[in-house]
Amino acid sequence: MKTRKKPIGPMPLYLDDVVVLRKPHPCGGDTWRIVRLGADIGLRCMTCEHRVLVARAAVERDIKRFVERGPLAPVE
Repeated sequence: MKTRKKPIGPMPLYLDDVVVLRKPHPCGGDTWRIVRLGADIGLRCMTCEHRVLVARAAVERDIKRFVERGPLAPVE
């Protein structure tokens, strides 16, 4: 049986990253911009501009994909 190793440490997130989350916002939008980093992540809905604070663990678990990386993200 194969075991999948979990990455050690928090997922690298940067200010102004644009992410798609698993569940859509009630306004219908599913893309969010990261506006605050820390133990809680500040997200702003790209559709209606509503701002929410969500626990980092919940955001890391719910990210489907990155649409755009912030200007401070390292170039791969």
